[in-house]
Amino acid sequence: MSISSRKNTQPVLVGTVKVGGGAPIVVQSMTNTDTADVSGTVEQIRALANAGSELVRITVNSEAAAQAVYEIRNQLTKNGFSVPIIGDFHFNGHKLLEKYPDCAAALDKYRINPGNVGRGKSRDPQFQQMIEFACQYNKPVRIGVNGGSLDQAVLTRLLDDNRKQAQPLPLSAITREAIVLSALESAAKAQELGLGKDKIILSCKISNVQELISIYQDLANRCDYALHLGLTEAGMGSKGIVASAAALSVLMQQGIGDTIRISLTPEPGAARTKEVLVAQEILQTMGFRAFTPMVIACPGCGRTTSDYFQTLARDIQAFLREQMPVWKEKYSGVETMEVAVMGCVVNGPGESKNANIGISLPGTGESPVAPVYEDGVKTVTLKGDFIAQEFQSLVERYIESHYGQ
Repeated sequence: MSISSRKNTQPVLVGTVKVGGGAPIVVQSMTNTDTADVSGTVEQIRALANAGSELVRITVNSEAAAQAVYEIRNQLTKNGFSVPIIGDFHFNGHKLLEKYPDCAAALDKYRINPGNVGRGKSRDPQFQQMIEFACQYNKPVRIGVNGGSLDQAVLTRLLDDNRKQAQPLPLSAITREAIVLSALESAAKAQELGLGKDKIILSCKISNVQELISIYQDLANRCDYALHLGLTEAGMGSKGIVASAAALSVLMQQGIGDTIRISLTPEPGAARTKEVLVAQEILQTMGFRAFTPMVIACPGCGRTTSDYFQTLARDIQAFLREQMPVWKEKYSGVETMEVAVMGCVVNGPGESKNANIGISLPGTGESPVAPVYEDGVKTVTLKGDFIAQEFQSLVERYIESHYGQ
């Protein structure tokens, strides 16, 4: 299952991945390793790709990082990983692309921030150099404007014009316009320099949800470039997840956005892959794409004083995710399956019947039996000490019989 973005954007090919032009919304992520650490970066890219990241961005901020890019690509290819790699350039990208042609050729896309390619008279020549390298190596470019590094020349120009107006607009409105205009003017300049529209992706990221929504709505109304969505500096844990989901869901529901990244601050020691799972879950819960079978589980109440159903829901969800790399090669459509794990008789049988396969566990004081439903029909009633293991076996059997060749 996949629902394409409804906006008719110009398609861009990043490696072998199509972004925009009616393609399903693409999930991407970014490493947080030192790119000069080849083995560490390769390991994290592999983990992100295995988790489902379809594009991976890496920092290219130094000569050591630029020198490492070719070997990173080489090792990934040797290990069977073709995930496109994006080079994230700031300040010195023009120098690195010139000095390290292997880096320029190995990357699948360049990311340029108009506010960080140079100041004053140096800005245009440095931006031009980077676009010329993109043309030379036939690479797409994301022109990514960030509120925290906005091109001050654009903002100053708009503020000067605004002061001359009889009714000046508030600073917030001028800042939003500066962000959008920076992206559009930079894209127009890139096209003047020979970069095709089919090589340009735009993004305009800030960390305020309502401002982000307004900016992207404006941007989408003023261009048909492919758009990358993300709430920058979203934050840690539930705050980052909720804020990202709130912003991106509104925009995607309006048909805005062709590729997304969830910019979570990782918990200390936590895997970088969490941002990929969050992106997938946002897309899947909204019905845009399907990545892994979904587990429906009740929140629990006074009728479910045991944590048995919680443990089973957690274990089944982990089991489904762990098996997906194998299942997606063997079982076509298995990612659309729904599994229900319910805790008592109130909604248990009904929700279980509505899922592809579901189990209704006994609540407090209920008979110690657990009916299992497949496609709305009760097929077996489980009891005893091995309900969890038996239900997992039933899920595997259902997948094989319904999604096998």
